Amino acid sequence: MKTILTGIKPTGKLTLGNYIGVLKRLKDFQNQGECYIFIADLHALTLPIEPSELNENSIDIACFYLAAGLDPNKITLFLQSSVSAHAEMAIILQNYLYMGELSRMTQFKDKSSKMNKNSIGLGLFAYPVLMAGDILLYDADEVPVGEDQIQHVELTRDLVKRINNRYGDVFKMPSAKFNKVGARIMSLSDPSKKMSKSDPKGDIFLKDDVKTIRKKIMSAVTDSGCEIKYDEENKPGISNLLTIYACMKNISIEEAEKVFNGYRYGDFKKCVADAVIEEIEPFQQRYIEIKENKLYEDVLRQGALKANKKSQEVLNRIKEKIGLLKA
Repeated sequence: MKTILTGIKPTGKLTLGNYIGVLKRLKDFQNQGECYIFIADLHALTLPIEPSELNENSIDIACFYLAAGLDPNKITLFLQSSVSAHAEMAIILQNYLYMGELSRMTQFKDKSSKMNKNSIGLGLFAYPVLMAGDILLYDADEVPVGEDQIQHVELTRDLVKRINNRYGDVFKMPSAKFNKVGARIMSLSDPSKKMSKSDPKGDIFLKDDVKTIRKKIMSAVTDSGCEIKYDEENKPGISNLLTIYACMKNISIEEAEKVFNGYRYGDFKKCVADAVIEEIEPFQQRYIEIKENKLYEDVLRQGALKANKKSQEVLNRIKEKIGLLKA
């Protein structure tokens, strides 16, 4: 049985893009292998965040996971910070990755370029080290990620080769699992930019009410034409809405184009809004029930116990290989 591992960082409000790219697919993964799914709260510390925001976002993600259809009896759901092996593994792995490699990571370059050079934290620079530890601690075969994280998984693969060549068969070789359709849901107000938790007009947040969701979709930027077809270069707004509809209905882009052959833009947008609301509204209702009844608390406790057991096995394996004594 293959092992699948993925996590979400509790920074900012989750969007429809997060739902389509990650949450919607998770219930399928739990029937494909052994799943470890976590809230990456240690990763959230790499940039300044208010304690209350981190706490609330972590609870929200736990509830979103469960509302998306994850079955606690089939998966292991846990907080990253509840498993001390993540921090210990990162300390070990940092000695086998090089500063040149880390400085070439696209995410680090993008985020650090917007910051004062003297205020860039070590955690942001070493983010891929902690992520590699997340992956390797559970002998993950597949790591579902967004396209912006593929480079980090590739770095992890390089690390596995390096350590296995030196110490023998220590780690399993993971691979990134990337879903091309719906991987990049764009902003409704600027379809040249990814929906990214920071554009109130262009982002559909998972906690937006139905009226707000419909208003945002009906106000989505399109173009001066009238044909509904997928053309990212010339019709990015229409292409984005087609992608959203196709993902909501679990059909291909080509099938979605056929559905809207001859439609006017206004009617097309209404159908997209209907498709989103049809799925997101019951999802929101499940989220509210889970959160109000604190159904996530026991799930996280039990998940931490299972994750600690598995991660300690792998941690002990690498410690023995590199010569660290057992207490």
